[in-house]
Amino acid sequence: MVGVSDGDTITVLDDVQAQHRIRLAGIDAPETKQPYGDASKRHLSGMVFGESVSVEYEKHDRYGRIVGKILKDGHDASLEQIRVGLAWHYKQYQREQSREDRSAYAEVELQAQQAHTGLWRDSDPVPPWRWRLEQRAKHRIKRAL
Repeated sequence: MVGVSDGDTITVLDDVQAQHRIRLAGIDAPETKQPYGDASKRHLSGMVFGESVSVEYEKHDRYGRIVGKILKDGHDASLEQIRVGLAWHYKQYQREQSREDRSAYAEVELQAQQAHTGLWRDSDPVPPWRWRLEQRAKHRIKRAL
């Protein structure tokens, strides 16, 4: 593993030293400029940076990134990001997950919410998909002025 862009995107090297950008499946982490964005990136870095990981995937996203499940010593990095309250279970794409992962991610997210862990300390944390929409709207307004 050679790089961590944010709390849900990493770059890995394969056996022939080719780089691949990986979007962690099943989660959406705060953007870097959002509250908890830096913490999410640091936590993911602590798990995988400089480590050997395996990637299970079946698709690429519209940006050409692999959308995959990152496993470090058999542990699911996405699930851990949710567990510590530094990512949301990305329910918009849950149909792409196995029944087991869908259930585990939802349960761990509920536990993090109930324990007020990480971003769940805030009374109304803004999910990244809503934050991105708000940022695009602000940008459009600035361009119109």
